[in-house]
Amino acid sequence: MQYIDIHSHKFSQNDAVLAIKSFSFGHDKLPELSNNQPMAIGLHPWHAKQENLANLLPSFTEAATHNKVCFIGECGLDKLQGESINNQLVVFKAQIEVAQKLQKPLIIHCVKAFEELMALKKNLHISVPMVVHGFNKSEQLGKQLLNLGFQLSFGKAILNPSSGAAKLASAIPQFFLETDNAAVEIEEIYAAAANLKKCSVAELKARIFADCKNLNILT
Repeated sequence: MQYIDIHSHKFSQNDAVLAIKSFSFGHDKLPELSNNQPMAIGLHPWHAKQENLANLLPSFTEAATHNKVCFIGECGLDKLQGESINNQLVVFKAQIEVAQKLQKPLIIHCVKAFEELMALKKNLHISVPMVVHGFNKSEQLGKQLLNLGFQLSFGKAILNPSSGAAKLASAIPQFFLETDNAAVEIEEIYAAAANLKKCSVAELKARIFADCKNLNILT
């Protein structure tokens, strides 16, 4: 059974690893969609501009229909980079509509905008899974998100036992793992998570694999 790296910025060359590479639509060059590697595409809040949304949305929606595009994202909100939060909300909502239409899960980037993110979840009645990537905040905020139906993914922060990610991973039964853009192998992250959960790496791999199947991101 493979290691699932749910959010990465590189395709894996290791047959033991299935890495879902994230592309910023309109900013990164997309690979051929005939490529057999799973990927995520989204209008990243660092790069996407509301003024370009109308022009990008038709081609983005068409690309998102491809069966190897398993996530819409990363998309979301960032109060430290990108356009104003109001403009980011417009772009993010458009992608939520695409995800809802295609019934594909969202992989979410969120920086200092969790109140806005939770409000969207409540107000828009979003039914597709929403995975917050690279979560490393407090256990309280993490559980708040989980109670609203969000899912969480942890990255290299989990290697630090005193991090918010590690503390939360120890306390909750279900989460995903990722490398993002870190210079660390997913196997190391799995080993740290298995140690926190006091289970074997094989058990953790099997559980995450099953959870990914439930997201319908494995074909």
